Amino acid sequence: MNTYLLAIDQGTTSSRAIVFNQRGEVCGVGQQPFPQHFPEDGWVEHDPEDIWSTTVATLRQSLEDAGIDAKQVAGAGITNQRETVVVWERSSGRAIYNAIVWQDRRTARLCQQLKEAGHEADVTRRTGLLLDPYFSATKIAWLLDHVEGARERAERGELCVGTVDTFLLWRLTRGRVHATDASNASRTLLFNIHTQQWDDALLDLFRVPRALLPDVRDSAADYGSLDPEVLGHAIPVGGIAGDQQAALVGQAGLKPGQIKSTYGTGCFMILNTGEDAVTSRSRLLTTVAYRLGGQATYALEGSIFNAGTAVQWLRDGLGIIREAADTQAAAERIGPNNPVYMVPAFTGLGAPYWDAEARGALIGLTRDTSADHIITAAVQAVAYQTRDLVEAMRQDAGDIARMRVDGGMVVNSWAMQFLADMIGMPVDRPQVTETTALGAAMLAGLQVGVIPDVEALHRIWQCEHTFESMMPEMQRQSLYDGWQAAVQRVRCQKA
Repeated sequence: MNTYLLAIDQGTTSSRAIVFNQRGEVCGVGQQPFPQHFPEDGWVEHDPEDIWSTTVATLRQSLEDAGIDAKQVAGAGITNQRETVVVWERSSGRAIYNAIVWQDRRTARLCQQLKEAGHEADVTRRTGLLLDPYFSATKIAWLLDHVEGARERAERGELCVGTVDTFLLWRLTRGRVHATDASNASRTLLFNIHTQQWDDALLDLFRVPRALLPDVRDSAADYGSLDPEVLGHAIPVGGIAGDQQAALVGQAGLKPGQIKSTYGTGCFMILNTGEDAVTSRSRLLTTVAYRLGGQATYALEGSIFNAGTAVQWLRDGLGIIREAADTQAAAERIGPNNPVYMVPAFTGLGAPYWDAEARGALIGLTRDTSADHIITAAVQAVAYQTRDLVEAMRQDAGDIARMRVDGGMVVNSWAMQFLADMIGMPVDRPQVTETTALGAAMLAGLQVGVIPDVEALHRIWQCEHTFESMMPEMQRQSLYDGWQAAVQRVRCQKA
């Protein structure tokens, strides 16, 4: 029987494909890293051909690892690094420029100009987002303005634009489907989250021709099928969601009040608010969590730009660890009362600060500072930034009882215990930590009928370990006060 589900998880530093059975268990994995490009300070790019080639390679690896044939796969889902944009030729599928990555800050000045012109309040009212280079619209405008002939070609309908899910879907279906889902559309600054449509006023503001844009569908929907040349069989594509929204589905965070935090390249916390698009008073984002059966479910989201990247910097930039797993032993040697603070604002600060010009710093260094202190500071920075988001969410949505976590960093048990201590609530680590891919697979499963209904997702999720908060309140607050002081030292745009 065709009961396997295949997830494409196209991330910021690697592409992955994972085969799941209908119980949500991992049966096969393929993964390949790809290069990052930094042409100028604050610029981050990917070669779209690297994204494509690694995606196809990992799809084939995952089937081989699972020991199954493509004909045994009932459906495929796509989840992706959000806000990253590609513009490509409609005729050939060839990108006209590198993908501009969500971390990229090249449009900070444009965003500031739009703020000064008084546009942010209306943009936020329509999209739930802020005017920040993090989002897609100003990236698209930059591409149209800086690639020779691009704007004219776009207006003639010769070009397509999309987030990475849309680009991959176009390639996987051989140009038959140009579409995205509501969760990805809601991250572009061009999509009205209340009308669930591309917004003409926003298209005019950012000077983006409507002809460029994909069709917007439910997160579980008919997205065509993989061209048989990809895997030898036309697998239906039944689900698409941005990576953080997919992780919420994979964590079975499907009821209002449930919250999850994903730790990968960045850290992203999402609180399910149900059918209410809650307006944040704390500079959090209001976003589409997912859309099923035409009904949008909304969420509050806090985005931290640099989490896992801080650990990568320790490894690749400083050379003081050989692999990410080394951080746990270093932190155990130093303990929580570390006098050194790392503010990993390599590409600015995200929520709740939204300071595009801030840059990273190490604060509290003395002659006694060791590599272990710096390593521990990088790990602790993740928990401190999470506390920032928790405080903001409590202001917007009231008390939060517990948090579900996922992503590559959650295997570090010291880090998760420090996280529970810093936010003062239980932290649940699931059996399957690949929840982003799991969410994409489950959405596809809902569409093709392998997963009977949304309630089945609650039965699939299982907790592996709960970290209880044990730190005394005075110690917790003292450490957090030190973090807040460190952040103020690096900020360029003061609150």
